[in-house]
Amino acid sequence: MKTKKIPLRKCVVTGERYEKRDLMRIVRTPEGLVIYDKTGKANGRGVYLSKSKEVIAKAKKLNVLKRHLEIEIPEGIYEELLKALNDE
Repeated sequence: MKTKKIPLRKCVVTGERYEKRDLMRIVRTPEGLVIYDKTGKANGRGVYLSKSKEVIAKAKKLNVLKRHLEIEIPEGIYEELLKALNDE
């Protein structure tokens, strides 16, 4: 039987590759909004972050998301990511 391919994605902060389900996806929608994509299927330009408080803090400090998504990142996005991390 053929084994199913597991999609790997790269964390924009650490540069490490992980399985897609082990990362958080942040999306810039075609309307210009920045959202946390829980489903991993939202339409738009997406970037991935490792599920770690340190990585989220580093992304905020270094403006990594702003550079990759080419848009101002609202403060609420980082709070939403930390809340989602605590809920898991």
